[in-house]
Amino acid sequence: MHVIRLADGTLRVPRSLTSEDGRLIGNAYVELEPGDPEYDQWLPESLTEEELAERRRLWQAGNDELEQEFLAFKAEQEEA
Repeated sequence: MHVIRLADGTLRVPRSLTSEDGRLIGNAYVELEPGDPEYDQWLPESLTEEELAERRRLWQAGNDELEQEFLAFKAEQEEA
């Protein structure tokens, strides 16, 4: 999950909720607006929605070789 910076400057920051014994209950985003105490901490690593979409596109485009290796490995496992 990434910190997302919306057009109005609001940040969507990922948060996880866990039980007392450490089990994951859920993941969600909380919104921080400029002036919130934690805002400046998260701003440097935030991405716009467009930047995030471009990262995903580039990752998927560069993933072809790895995907082919995985599919070949998977086929070998199914044959065995």
